Amino acid sequence: HVQLVESGGGSVQAGGSLRLSCAVSGDLLRPACMAWMRQIPGNEREAVASISTDGSTTYADSVKGRFTISKDNAKNTLDLQMNSLKPEDTGMYYCAARISSCGGQRSSRYWYNYWGQGTQVTVS
Repeated sequence: HVQLVESGGGSVQAGGSLRLSCAVSGDLLRPACMAWMRQIPGNEREAVASISTDGSTTYADSVKGRFTISKDNAKNTLDLQMNSLKPEDTGMYYCAARISSCGGQRSSRYWYNYWGQGTQVTVS
């Protein structure tokens, strides 16, 4: 059983920064594909960034150069550093995982089968 618990959300002014963290517990075996997703009310949940077991990353075009996804295998955490935040970054951010290699579906919400409860990010 895998549990994902996000933290670090909050309210920030445009141009500011936030760091989200996801604590992973349980038997998250490797290989594992992990991601940060976000959802704006009325919109589909979309991939922000993903990271594979070997450290390869992907980013949504809208966050490239501003967001950085990273993981600490020793601490079992997945982080998202968000810089130069914009109002359109506002949304609920979710940590997601799948016990498999990241494949061509890694940007799809349907690829992941473990989810955290979400943490709200508001940029004004």
